[in-house]
Amino acid sequence: MSTLRANVLRMQPYVPGKPIEEVQRELGLSSVVKLASNENPLGPSPKAVAAVQEAAKRMHVYPDASGHAVKQKLAEKAGLDKCQVLLGNGSDELIHLLGLIHLEKGDEMVVADPTFVRYEAAAHLAEATLVKVPLDHSLTHDLVAMADAVTPRTKLVFVANPHNPTGTVVSKEAFDAFLDRIPETATVVLDEAYFEYGPQSPDGVEYVKAGRNVVVLRTFSKAYGLAGIRVGYGFADASVVDAVDRAREPFDVNALAQAAAVTALDDTEHLDRSRQVNTSGLARITRIMACHGFTAVPSFANFICVDIGRPAQPVFEALLRQGVVVRAGGPLGLPNYLRISVGTDAEIDRLEEALASAVSVTV
Repeated sequence: MSTLRANVLRMQPYVPGKPIEEVQRELGLSSVVKLASNENPLGPSPKAVAAVQEAAKRMHVYPDASGHAVKQKLAEKAGLDKCQVLLGNGSDELIHLLGLIHLEKGDEMVVADPTFVRYEAAAHLAEATLVKVPLDHSLTHDLVAMADAVTPRTKLVFVANPHNPTGTVVSKEAFDAFLDRIPETATVVLDEAYFEYGPQSPDGVEYVKAGRNVVVLRTFSKAYGLAGIRVGYGFADASVVDAVDRAREPFDVNALAQAAAVTALDDTEHLDRSRQVNTSGLARITRIMACHGFTAVPSFANFICVDIGRPAQPVFEALLRQGVVVRAGGPLGLPNYLRISVGTDAEIDRLEEALASAVSVTV
């Protein structure tokens, strides 16, 4: 008899964008462009790389379990106390931990549909009920309907802003009205993984400062280009931070990650350049899609969601055969869409060329 939990076996493993090496092996390609995982095409700050190289000399020493230096700098930038700063092995870990400390069997968690898939995992692991609320016609959170879905059993409500996988945002006015309808018995998690690319309004930090029942999540994986070393962070009431610290694994954010994060926060020039590259890349990809009659959803992230007007899987596969990796919308809940990350100029050149061929063979 299996001793494995049935609810775990019913879960679907997370499927990331195909790694470059895997595509090369499977298709026998020597050159592959990956525009699937919303990574920073500029890579990390050179100063952060240097900090990692220096920190590597002390890899035999356990990292600071409290993440003091990173938390202190984040607190100073946000205007909060260090006791209000969350730190984790990517914001994925923080999502998992928030589910762990809030949810029990019989509780409910409200999310948009579709949305980032790791929210669902947090609910399933706790044997909580997941309540999905469809996006509106513009592929934006329907905050009115989400508030309507909250019941006395609701413990968590997740709002990704900018949203993944669509790149859309909700306004401060809409979020304020939504938050006013959420009872104190439920915590709203505002996932701002793409905050640096968006209009930065609403700014989740302001709700934490005001004492609202809001947890803010952010990451170093996107605009800061540190996806490979896994550093996520957030802001919340000190009681939430304390509960997360009780539940998390010790030494979850390694020494190299902490060194890179502290240094990346100071390299504002690299961050500004990353934003500029992203803005121009979004505009160019939008123009390319329009040339083929495809509709790009206005994006405030570092990717763009594109309506192909028909099932997008054949176009995805045709691009893949040419060594261009994007995300097919089917697994994301948007079967007629592709999600395309912003790349370098050369990578977008490759996308443009491959798309022309892909469209011609899949019409």
